[in-house]
Amino acid sequence: MKIGLLGCGTVGSALVQLLDDDGERLAQLLGEPLEIGRILIRDPDKLRSVDVPSHLFTTQLAEVIDDPEIELVVELLGPGEFAFGAMKAALAGHKSVVTANKEILSMHFPELESAAAAVNRDIFFEAAVAGGIPLIRALRVSLFGERLSRIVGIVNGTTNYILTQMQEEHISLETALADAQRLGYAEADPNGDLSGRDAASKLAIIASIAFGSYVSAADVRVDGIWGVTPADFDFARRSGGVIKLLAQAERSLDRPDAPVRVEVFPAIVMSTHPLASVRGSFNAVFVEGSAVGQLMFSGPGAGGRPTASAVLADVIDAVKNLRNATRAPMRIVEGTRFVEDVAIDGVFVLSVDVIDAPGVLSQVSEVFGHNYVSIARMEQDELDGELAHLVFLTHRTRLSSIRATMEQLTDLAVIKRLHSVLRVLE
Repeated sequence: MKIGLLGCGTVGSALVQLLDDDGERLAQLLGEPLEIGRILIRDPDKLRSVDVPSHLFTTQLAEVIDDPEIELVVELLGPGEFAFGAMKAALAGHKSVVTANKEILSMHFPELESAAAAVNRDIFFEAAVAGGIPLIRALRVSLFGERLSRIVGIVNGTTNYILTQMQEEHISLETALADAQRLGYAEADPNGDLSGRDAASKLAIIASIAFGSYVSAADVRVDGIWGVTPADFDFARRSGGVIKLLAQAERSLDRPDAPVRVEVFPAIVMSTHPLASVRGSFNAVFVEGSAVGQLMFSGPGAGGRPTASAVLADVIDAVKNLRNATRAPMRIVEGTRFVEDVAIDGVFVLSVDVIDAPGVLSQVSEVFGHNYVSIARMEQDELDGELAHLVFLTHRTRLSSIRATMEQLTDLAVIKRLHSVLRVLE
């Protein structure tokens, strides 16, 4: 079986190395060797971490797509319309596709699945979510008949590394980010990770497969970690927890067309919860079902070899299906209904910096009361003699009430800074 590889960066190079290292064993398992037929690259002069014969490289997509000996295309180009077009062209050429492209899948999955079904070919994407953790395969195969109600987890290794450093080293987000960039965990432009949009793309894919209802990245409510401060970690520690960026999808089991709730948000996770112990760049996901109860998947969420391992697993499945003239269909229903903001509730933590003067607390508390937000606990720390840091833990309340409270607090002259809003994972 000849494979066309689109992209030869960190993951692509690791995949080539895995195929080279395990070639004989894989040939025995499959009954035929797996070979790289062509590799699409942008820069032929770039030094690469794997030794590849130069004649395999090309800068022309058509030389991969139109090669009749190539039956399977592995797309590792990254986000962008070119990658989307390349996948569509491969499927149109009756080639199965394996991809790790979470952005494209979270926006165009129904179109790609329809194109694959039209030519009886597969599109597999295990590596698009949670690196080397076999989560998508579990949802598609092992849990296919399970009535799933909730999925919650850590699906972005960059933010988990940063939050772990902030917690353990007592440093600012900016310092932890610089450390993550130095080690290669964070991109030069980290906004996709820290804003929560990367996690939203992954959650959209997870929710679509788990519930069989199409969810796009645009459907996910997102709050990132940009506003998280060391003071938030101090409060979390006193409360018996740590801060994590969580991706959560829920749907009631009462009826199959129940609305879906999909959110990404920073939360205080109690130390007794298994997610609290997930450190560094590792990922972990909890899956809850009516019969199976709770399952947890954890492991490296990024890195060349773990991600390449997930890609290779998809390659093997695709090869088997090609040889058996079959495919692995995925029925994803469009027209999904989503839980409205007014129906979302939870326990929240709000923190603000205020002028340290008499009467300030009563002004702030009045805003909470005006929006029917009940305060369970309040802490105050003096900052510099002129400012004070206030932290409020609420009773269960609506997200819409919290947002209204934050908007009205910005109108108070005594407020000098609003920090991020945290949830409490229950």
